[in-house]
Amino acid sequence: MQVHLSPSMKTITISTNNHSNNNNGGILDLMKIKVAARHVSYRTLFHTVLILAFLLPFVFILTAVVTLEGVNNCSSLNCLGRRLGPRLLGRADDSMKLVKDLYKILNQVNLDKIPDDLKLPKSFSALVSEMKNSQYDAKTFATKLRAMMEKSDIEVRASKFAELMNKHFAASAIPKGLHCLSLRLTDEYSSNAHARKQLPSPELLPLLYDNSFYHFVVSTDNILAASVVVTSMVQSFLRPDKIIFHVITDKKTYAGMHSWFALNPLSPAIVEVKGVHQFDWLTRENVPVLEAVENQHGIRNYYHGNHVVGANLSETTPRNFASKLQARSPKYISLLNHLRIYLPELFPHLDKVVFLDDDVVVQRDLSPLWNIDLGGKVNGAVQTCEGDDEWVMSKRFKNYFNFSHPLIAENLNPDDCAWAYGMNVFDLQAWRKTNIRETYHSWLKENLRSNLRLWKLGTLPPALIAFRDQVHPIDPTWHMLGLGYQSKTNIESVKKAAVIHYNGQCKPWLEIGFEHLRPFWTRYVNYSNDFVRNCHILE
Repeated sequence: MQVHLSPSMKTITISTNNHSNNNNGGILDLMKIKVAARHVSYRTLFHTVLILAFLLPFVFILTAVVTLEGVNNCSSLNCLGRRLGPRLLGRADDSMKLVKDLYKILNQVNLDKIPDDLKLPKSFSALVSEMKNSQYDAKTFATKLRAMMEKSDIEVRASKFAELMNKHFAASAIPKGLHCLSLRLTDEYSSNAHARKQLPSPELLPLLYDNSFYHFVVSTDNILAASVVVTSMVQSFLRPDKIIFHVITDKKTYAGMHSWFALNPLSPAIVEVKGVHQFDWLTRENVPVLEAVENQHGIRNYYHGNHVVGANLSETTPRNFASKLQARSPKYISLLNHLRIYLPELFPHLDKVVFLDDDVVVQRDLSPLWNIDLGGKVNGAVQTCEGDDEWVMSKRFKNYFNFSHPLIAENLNPDDCAWAYGMNVFDLQAWRKTNIRETYHSWLKENLRSNLRLWKLGTLPPALIAFRDQVHPIDPTWHMLGLGYQSKTNIESVKKAAVIHYNGQCKPWLEIGFEHLRPFWTRYVNYSNDFVRNCHILE
């Protein structure tokens, strides 16, 4: 590039060398400036020349890059000008027009019905290959792509629902190892006098009614789970010699359960094992509703039948389907699961007990629970409508009841806070002054008459009604829920909780249990025990 000033200083010429396009000495004039002395000062002229001399080389370079890169493939700064230029001049960008045309085709295809006889390729790469060979237009390509996506979505949903069904069956079934343990211990009861020894020993029987001790109750037919609850309690308690554990089981499991605690004593704690058949109060006359719940053909078919029949899988989400499956667990029609509503009658001499589910682990001394002032209420429980875990701690009455039914809508508030079963402090003295049991029975009858249209989920809904205005909230750190629901449970919170609860399908003794949460439970299993080892219950 060269700058020429005329002798009179009235004309300035800026030129550049171009050997390929200029035949006159290789000089191409780019710009001539005629200077009017009266209007432009020499200082202004000098600055103008400097600016132009600085900018023009960049203009030249960018022009060359555009030429080399081509119109449709550019990554340099000039793309901005090329894109803005047509708009500033009022001309449409070809690429934007193409996008608009594509949107138009997609919207049209989305509204059209897909032909039933449309043949679809097996993969996207096959679709692209077929498109090249058959020269599809854009609409045909979009139609086939939409049909493939819809087919894939249907297959994924079906696979997800099948997974949920398999998980439900796995959660409802009894693992081979646990079944083996029960059978072997039952056989031991019949052949080994030590397995049949009285629990507790005769000299300790009066302590079963002593209210100066800490009385705990667990109701279960799972021997291994019961052993974990009791063992974790004894190891966590500051005064294990003050613990009395009342283990209640059904008739078929009684011999095996008794054998376990007779052969594996947890001294100095006292353990009592009783079968439901050994309680004089539990007669057909006193629990007719539960007899109906357990034996009615329609109820049993609902909980044990085909859970897919009648379910519109195309209109429900996997999460809602999982919730419905959880509500149809066979354990909800078991007498053992309803047994807690009869605690005042089963233990007429006790003033206060703590009831524990069989899927909990105790990690801290629970004796301070006896010092909590329930304020005259019957039930000390953790509320489940507030908390960091939105999946577990977001439960209100609307999550359990069918508020489209007039009987529910007239009597309950959908926004009332729910509370948790699994670790409850029960003041039996206050309970005996109420009609909680009668209310519980009454609502069970209504639900049976309505063909289970008031609620679906087991024992908690009627308890939420029966204990209304009788629940005292306790600190959530006493009872942490959800370890059997999801894998995102906060480990640090688990470590700090007094009682952790594997409520949900993924129990720690099942293969579907969460691996990182299972050690909190397995640490209390005695894997060196002969019965555990011979039944191949592996750590």
